[in-house]
Amino acid sequence: MSVSDLHRRILDAVDAGFDAQLATTRDFVAIPSTRGAEGPCQDMIADLLRQRGYEVDDWHIEVDDLKDLRGFGPIEHDFSKARTVVGTHRPANNQGRSLILQGHCDVVPAGPLEMWATPPFSPVVKDGRMYGRGACDMKSGTIGALYALDAIKAAGLTPTGRIHFQSVIEEESTGVGALSTLQRGYRADCCFIPEPTDGKMVRSQVGVIWFRLKVRGFPVHVFEAGSGSNAITAAYHLIHALEKLEEDWNKRAVSDPHFKSVVHPINFNPGIIKGGDWASSVPAWCDVDCRIAVLPGWSVADHQAEILACVAAAARDHRFLSNNPPQVEWSGFLSEGYELTNSAEPEAAFGKAYDAVYGGATPDLVFTALTDTRFYGLNYDIPSLCFGASGAAMHGFNEYVDLESLRQSTKATALFIAEWCGVEPA
Repeated sequence: MSVSDLHRRILDAVDAGFDAQLATTRDFVAIPSTRGAEGPCQDMIADLLRQRGYEVDDWHIEVDDLKDLRGFGPIEHDFSKARTVVGTHRPANNQGRSLILQGHCDVVPAGPLEMWATPPFSPVVKDGRMYGRGACDMKSGTIGALYALDAIKAAGLTPTGRIHFQSVIEEESTGVGALSTLQRGYRADCCFIPEPTDGKMVRSQVGVIWFRLKVRGFPVHVFEAGSGSNAITAAYHLIHALEKLEEDWNKRAVSDPHFKSVVHPINFNPGIIKGGDWASSVPAWCDVDCRIAVLPGWSVADHQAEILACVAAAARDHRFLSNNPPQVEWSGFLSEGYELTNSAEPEAAFGKAYDAVYGGATPDLVFTALTDTRFYGLNYDIPSLCFGASGAAMHGFNEYVDLESLRQSTKATALFIAEWCGVEPA
């Protein structure tokens, strides 16, 4: 069979299976798999893998097994139901190169439901888009990778390399789901993660630090507010200081070979604020959960120290905090940035797939968010590609994935698997 005939059979199989792919994607998006509630999604993935004849490994994640590994982020919520699911294809003659295909099933909270045009967990297909929380980030990509494998089988072929199809959790908060697969012992010659990248290959991505400011005040009745100290307004004093730190870090980013072309790649975000007990009492406490980025090659520990120094300096300039310093807690991501390196062979294989589907060379993306690729590249020197469909409003209202872009990215994924792992008649 010629290469062009092989490509055509696989591409036609993706088209033939696309309606079924969308139906499965709708079912997957309909599961409200926010942090701590990912179990039903993992059940669904395990069932889909078993139905297809894959060897399934479904295990509970033990935090104590991971806490000393590079890239671990602290877990604060109930983790008793946390699981990872891996389905493995083991070829009869292991002649091809091995591959990890990974997607995360956790999604961020939907926010106020009345601000969605349609319910976030009742996915709707309209005007060539599928709307729903997680439709773009990244449930459509996970199901797309599964149906890419289906297309190879429907074309009468089977991969000649070992493939691990991994469904993980915690991608949006710590990354320990991906870390658990490595701790479990799963390895491959390459990793491919179909996050929504607008049809571009992630070349370099930021790391992320999550931290919590715990600010204390002095409560009094509001009629004598001047004799107390307001923890909420004191927290704003610290936030303004951290915004100046953000400015300093962005000045450093100008010298980065990839991020120098990006305007403001370091983003600081005070994302959750809780404080006070009574509208007529000066608040005695305020907690602010924050996120800030770091660039590839930047030490997480060094930048944690800078955060602590910034908060301490701001507290010294405050009437109350100077004698009652705030606390800083590390509350999630402690993640390094990742730059794709040592990846000539998988990139060449993907380049052939991209050219066959889209035409031309694969465009690069310098990403101001992070993905799980970092664990494979940094911890085990496994080249880790990230490429996927187009969409919008990830982490926002009315999130959607563009369906034609999903069809195209599924085709590119299928051709990449065939090129990288090799195929033979089933």
